[in-house]
Amino acid sequence: MSENRFRFKTSSYSEGNGECVALGWSAVAFAVRDSKNPAGPVLAFGQGELARFLHAVKAGRLDG
Repeated sequence: MSENRFRFKTSSYSEGNGECVALGWSAVAFAVRDSKNPAGPVLAFGQGELARFLHAVKAGRLDG
């Protein structure tokens, strides 16, 4: 899936310290990328997959 298809936005809650992720969206999918490396890899998700990923992040299951 090409990154150009996504429109990315970094949260307004980001403090500008360079340790943020950007969330992108298109007509059919969502994506997450490192905001300090916009040309780097992108994780692409369908709607249900994104919800499960965010739930895992919030629950701390991906820490460490």
